[in-house]
Amino acid sequence: MECPHLSSSVCIAPDSAKFPNGSPSSWCCSVCRSNKSPWVCLTCSSVHCGRYVNGHAKKHYEDAQIPLLNHKRSEKQEKAQHTVCMDCSSYSTYCYRCDDFVVNDTKLGLVQKVREHLQNLENSAFTADRHRKRKLLENSSLNSKLLKVNGSTTAICATGLRNLGNTCFMNAILQSLRSLVEEFRKTLCALWQGSQTAFSPESLFYVVWKIMPNFRGYQQQDAHEFMRYLLDHLHLELQGGFNGVSRSAILQENSTLSASNKCCINGASTVVTAIFGGILQNEVNCLICGTESRKFDPFLDLSLDIPSQFRSKRSKNQENGPVCSLRDCLRSFTDLEELDETELYMCHKCKKKQKSTKKFWIQKLPKALCLHLKRFHWTAYLRNKVDTYVQFPLRGLDMKCYLLEPENSGPDSCLYDLAAVVVHHGSGVGSGHYTAYAVHEGRWFHFNDSTVTVTDEETVGKAKAYILFYVERQARAGAEKL
Repeated sequence: MECPHLSSSVCIAPDSAKFPNGSPSSWCCSVCRSNKSPWVCLTCSSVHCGRYVNGHAKKHYEDAQIPLLNHKRSEKQEKAQHTVCMDCSSYSTYCYRCDDFVVNDTKLGLVQKVREHLQNLENSAFTADRHRKRKLLENSSLNSKLLKVNGSTTAICATGLRNLGNTCFMNAILQSLRSLVEEFRKTLCALWQGSQTAFSPESLFYVVWKIMPNFRGYQQQDAHEFMRYLLDHLHLELQGGFNGVSRSAILQENSTLSASNKCCINGASTVVTAIFGGILQNEVNCLICGTESRKFDPFLDLSLDIPSQFRSKRSKNQENGPVCSLRDCLRSFTDLEELDETELYMCHKCKKKQKSTKKFWIQKLPKALCLHLKRFHWTAYLRNKVDTYVQFPLRGLDMKCYLLEPENSGPDSCLYDLAAVVVHHGSGVGSGHYTAYAVHEGRWFHFNDSTVTVTDEETVGKAKAYILFYVERQARAGAEKL
């Protein structure tokens, strides 16, 4: 947003000697000494922690405000508001009076000058740190990027993604997908090189802004919605959807799909549909005349309801009834359902809308199965979050019982192993925070924006999943042979 308070709040010189030493992304809060999410005040250059730590940056702003009572602010007071601060990791700018992230600058371009100065400090610190680590490695010493596994020391070859201002929804999805096009490739290539602590995906983020207007700005977004937009746009770009072929033409092409077709979504098959694409068979039966209607629907992910009987059970260890499992959600999705009065089926034999039943079968399973748990539900006034813990397997998710023709599948073709989990922390879709767990070469990592930590299967299994990514066991075995 365009902030009107920059001229009265941005007062520090870009080369100010008041800045702390070292890497800006590792600066410590002057109150609690935490080095997670440091924010620097653009009025006085003091450093405090952001809202996902202890929120001392906001408290600094609040403490700096002088009660007006019935007196008008003096010119001197107006010039020192401590209103605007900058995230030292993502270099995004936030105004507490506007309560939003800022995209404009002062007439003299001071915000950009501070941003460039912090970037230079970060690069200098990174170069010095890399040189120091190289010396340590040459001396066979451990550093912060090394991990002991079975008595031997190995490098953590994983890289975090800096938060550019409420972009954790994007970071969590990118860390999970590691599997538009040019910038997406560059970003994914950087994630597992382990050559730096955190990678800043500004180029990809600006491409997202350009081609996906819904995600412009620095507001929190829904990670699942972003994932679907990203996959859809990648799919269309790969088949030429943005290179001379109109979107409407692609949408009309192959609009009907038979069971014998390949999984084609909005046009021809691409690597996106080859990996994530599956096919559902949707059966609707008229309860009056018994007429059955079948159609095949391609999908890139399945959105599963958490059954209502489990919605009051928030944790795994509560004893008020059984724990909700992923199987319960899948069974609810595929069970025979009688449509209510608002969803009457237009029966072609009866020539009018009639009561009917609906059932889903999976006609074709994808190589990578993406399962979205519908945690956000609209009420009369707001969107509530279902905070129920859902138990999910880390290995051997068997999808055979949901198949239309299970007898035609191989012994292992329906078995899936978990590859990644996206978790939403907080109460609302427009707020809170997203992190991701992902497995690489047998080890689990937790990605919290720029912070990457090694974790274990027990911790992953306790996560309140929002999106689950499973990989077909045959596909994983084939990939490992390559």
